[in-house]
Amino acid sequence: MSISPLKSSWRLGLSIAVSGALALGLAGTAQAQVDTGKSVISAVSKQMNVPVNGTFKKFTASVDFDPTKPAAGKAQFSVDVASYDLGDESFNKEVRGKDWFDATSFPNATFVSTSIAASGAGTYSVSGKLTIKGKSSNVVVPVTFKQDGANQVFDGFLPIKRLQFDIGQGEWKDTSVVADDVQLKFHIVAAVKK
Repeated sequence: MSISPLKSSWRLGLSIAVSGALALGLAGTAQAQVDTGKSVISAVSKQMNVPVNGTFKKFTASVDFDPTKPAAGKAQFSVDVASYDLGDESFNKEVRGKDWFDATSFPNATFVSTSIAASGAGTYSVSGKLTIKGKSSNVVVPVTFKQDGANQVFDGFLPIKRLQFDIGQGEWKDTSVVADDVQLKFHIVAAVKK
């Protein structure tokens, strides 16, 4: 059992969850173009109780959001799981493999919103379906929103269980080495189309 590949695999699972959370955060009625250069989807996991961070370098998103009409909002995200980056190519290669993301068979993790509801000043609950490695789950993502000039900015997180999505198979199912809990985080910047 190699600690580095495990770390990489677990991070990848977390990142996928993050992409789902990110998708949840972008919803409404004013169509916006997501700026992937300013946006980040990441995942925080723990390997042997040490936090591990990774980011997804490639994703696409479709967002419609009007803070005055949140219920009319929509969001869709698709994350290229092979783009998961732990900062070391040998780790990245490991998490793309069958035991972790199986990127050849399941190249994308997706999130599709089903509803958006205001939950407080500048905060929203975004419900939808998160699909990773062919496994789907209904999730609710807490999202904060702010207007920054012509940009809409969404921040949020989504805790998931990696084993629910079959991330980390074989020897990697051992949660004493790589924790089952993963926190997906996102910062999305979108320019509203005029």
